[in-house]
Amino acid sequence: MKITRIEPLVCHARMRNWIFVKVHTDQPGLFGWGEATLEWHTRAVVGALEDLSQLLVGEDPTRIEHLWQMMHRQHFWHGTGIVRATAIAGIDLALWDILGKVASMPCSKLWGGPVRDHVRTYCHLGGGRMEDFYETPVDNAKRFAELAQQAVADGYTAFKSMAVPSTLPLEGMKPIRAAEAAVRAMREAVGEEIDIMVDCHARPSPAMGLQFGKALEPYHLYFFEEPCWAENIEGLAMINRELVTPVATGERMTHLAQFRDLFAARGCEVCQLDITHCGGLSEARRIAALAEAHRISLAPHNPQGPVSTAASLEFGFSQPSYIICETVHNDVPWRNDVVQEGFSIDPKGRIVRPNTRPGLGIEINEAEVRKHPFEQELLQRVFLSDGSVGDW
Repeated sequence: MKITRIEPLVCHARMRNWIFVKVHTDQPGLFGWGEATLEWHTRAVVGALEDLSQLLVGEDPTRIEHLWQMMHRQHFWHGTGIVRATAIAGIDLALWDILGKVASMPCSKLWGGPVRDHVRTYCHLGGGRMEDFYETPVDNAKRFAELAQQAVADGYTAFKSMAVPSTLPLEGMKPIRAAEAAVRAMREAVGEEIDIMVDCHARPSPAMGLQFGKALEPYHLYFFEEPCWAENIEGLAMINRELVTPVATGERMTHLAQFRDLFAARGCEVCQLDITHCGGLSEARRIAALAEAHRISLAPHNPQGPVSTAASLEFGFSQPSYIICETVHNDVPWRNDVVQEGFSIDPKGRIVRPNTRPGLGIEINEAEVRKHPFEQELLQRVFLSDGSVGDW
């Protein structure tokens, strides 16, 4: 069996262009689906897939680790940069999908079988609708409460919000009080039994991130996400030491050595590796083993397309430390037209039962994908109160 072609299919989904990766083989009807979505870098990732295909065409697709090492190590530059790591991930997912089809079993069974009966999921406020999640002003506490109630009405027992504004490296109490009011409104709207997460999007400095975290402690967050830049492991560790609320991070890290340093410094309690950005399921499984040794939970970053979600769920059914799966369901109204999924979702509680189909258990409707060709993603620019550049 040999790889004959690596084909990217780009599907515009407003905020993101989903980059599906189809790995073809010389066996009739046998191919695999992956995803290599990377916002605002679509052209670069498609080019990286073409570069990597030169290494893989003609190779045996079931030698997944061998091919991963080739993609990561060959041609001098290691695959640790975000563009190449994402391209590697897209191909890696598709290779696992192929192997599952060859073995006639879901990927989770290839890795030892399910370790749980279901996977819990959480949503973004607004279900992934960009205007609700990213653009609701933090000083509009009433709107945060309304969106929180909608998430619960949709069946979720947990949701994530962006209730922390962009700030200068050091500011006074105004933004902190606004964040506190928004989170208080959400907690009062949904009660104590619903889990709330707050995503800082790595906007604050370590000093501001700690102040936000301290102010939000009374509301018992499930986790407090990216309270400062991921590169600032010392800052993350300082915040994690000072808070009772678990700190979550990792979505911007692309390889095992970065997670080694993060875990060694105890920079988080929740690891948010992104399967489509960290080199795929092959590298994610190594990161998961390292997290298990440190007793750090897994809650992968997953706001992308449906192949990413299927991969995250298969991963979740195989990993003891996996606690919850991030999902979006309302980013585009035609999302379900693009994919058929092998797993089932219980509307009450939004828990997922295992996939029963081979591989990742998904089928992509290529005709539907072609209805949404590439468009430039919506650009996001942030400038702070003094006109300086901020983090989006």
